[in-house]
This record gives sequence, C-alpha cells and structure tokens, in this order.
Amino acid sequence: MNTFLVILLVAAMIATVVALVRGIIAFLQSASADVRGESEGPSAAQLKSNRMMQMRIFYQALAVLIVVVILFAAGRT
Repeated sequence: MNTFLVILLVAAMIATVVALVRGIIAFLQSASADVRGESEGPSAAQLKSNRMMQMRIFYQALAVLIVVVILFAAGRT
C-alpha cells in the first residue's frame, strides 16, 4: 500500500511540474502577443496559461493529500 501511495505521489509531483512548465510557456507566448499589441480580449495562450495554472493547483493539492495519507498510514503502524 505504501509503495502504491509513493508511486502516486511521484506521479502527482511530475504532473505538477509539467503543468507549471506548460503554464509558464503559454504565459510567455501571451506576453509576447501583448507586447506586439495583438491582444483584444483574452487570447488562446492566456486561456491555456490560466487552465494550466489551475491544473497545477489541482495536482499540487493532490500531492499534499497523498502526503497526508502516507503520514497518517505511517502513524497508525
């Protein structure tokens, strides 16, 4: 059980980093479009950046929840 939770924790941490990097890349793309003056409302890159940062928060919360479960399981043994 503990091994399974550790594997889930590693997967959640990797997903967090991937969502963070994708969000930063999308943010940089939208920032360059703003500098060129191409923005009229939220662009696709801005919407993607926002969605990726929301996913990062979700994966980060999932990782914290898995750590809590691991610590709870370790305290019960």
